[in-house]
Amino acid sequence: MKIGLCGTMSVGKTTLVNALREDFHFAHYQTATERSKYLRDLGIPLNTDSTIKGQLVFLAERATELMKENIITDRTVWDVCAFTALAQSISDHVKYDFEKLAMDLKDEYDLVIYIKPDGVEMEDNGVRETNMDYRADIDYQIQNLLKRFPPKNLLTISGSTEERIKSIVDHIYK
Repeated sequence: MKIGLCGTMSVGKTTLVNALREDFHFAHYQTATERSKYLRDLGIPLNTDSTIKGQLVFLAERATELMKENIITDRTVWDVCAFTALAQSISDHVKYDFEKLAMDLKDEYDLVIYIKPDGVEMEDNGVRETNMDYRADIDYQIQNLLKRFPPKNLLTISGSTEERIKSIVDHIYK
């Protein structure tokens, strides 16, 4: 299976992927986690400063992940499109074309797991944007994209890491 976690910043996507890596149910899965620090150090603008070149790099990462079998990743094409939609330097017609291209990959995910931000405090990792309004705007964009471009299998989760893992295992093995 190709499993993608999506959600706004600082909702525990990377933490959950790292926890799933340790769960015996997912022992045969590869995992992919964010590389924001690495990409920032390459000079790729992130968050509100993102450019079309930067977003194409993020989309290429998602495409590369989708070339693998049995993978769990902490980003999806929905996340990339949400950040693109809010990027100030990208024109509306380029955003439209980008979204159309990115969503050509959506059906390659066997399971998309949307993580609600409810009750999860913003954590500053030194890279991500910590503006709570921007975080809410990204979440709104992701939810809107999930409605407009629904994945073939969507699971919405919240709660502690342990509760999230239980929801995922129950969903997959029901």
